[in-house]
Amino acid sequence: MDLKLKNKTALVTGSTAGIGFAIAALLAEEGATVVINGRTEARVNAAIDKIKATNPDAKLIPVAADLSTTEGIASVTSQIKSVDILINNFGLYEMKAFNDITDQDWFDIFNTNVMSGVRLSRHYLPPMLKNNWGRIVFISSESALQIPTEMIHYGMSKTAQLAVSRGLAEMTAGTNVTVNAILPGPTDSEGVKTFVEQMAANKKVSSAEIEKEFFATARPSSIIKRFETPEEIANMVAFICSPLASGTNGAALRVEGGIVRSIV
Repeated sequence: MDLKLKNKTALVTGSTAGIGFAIAALLAEEGATVVINGRTEARVNAAIDKIKATNPDAKLIPVAADLSTTEGIASVTSQIKSVDILINNFGLYEMKAFNDITDQDWFDIFNTNVMSGVRLSRHYLPPMLKNNWGRIVFISSESALQIPTEMIHYGMSKTAQLAVSRGLAEMTAGTNVTVNAILPGPTDSEGVKTFVEQMAANKKVSSAEIEKEFFATARPSSIIKRFETPEEIANMVAFICSPLASGTNGAALRVEGGIVRSIV
């Protein structure tokens, strides 16, 4: 399917690995010019090399910046004045018991997961509205709806993203700009893969057994009973970025393998 993304420019934050990388690679494959972002030049350049290895004609722009800081945001927005598509994917997570989560932990995860997207949207949404076309996508999580007890602060930040996304969508009324949120489930990303491998080594079992145990105990409502691939998430994101998805705005779109049992 031609998603009609040629001549579009997309900024994908946190796009050196995992879901962000998969989104960036697919948008580039569809013909968009994609800004690759990570904290370091080494990570950004490695991601670009990886995309170019399978897509030599990919149009990619490197921007290394830490988006958890206002200085990092300023660095990106000074280099990239406007975009057609903004994917707010940058974020962090950590497993921590509620009583061990400090005030600073709460502030840090909110600043990283929520305020990075707020600050970038504040910069890039006005030109989209002026041009009467644009896409903003927040990569949230099923944890926004089913708050995990092992990382309540993370769940809070993902719920906040849904509120910001919906509020921004209301500002686009009557235009060809859309703002949506995507809710992935547990995904076989770089961080999760490392965590699973460490757990498997500690328990002296295979990674497959750890995955099976996780979905039996931590996410028993999952229908697919496995970690998703980053590409499965990217497929939904690419479509929502397309002019073909013009009728979808202000939505929280679930790509979480059926973990969330509610039908609304």
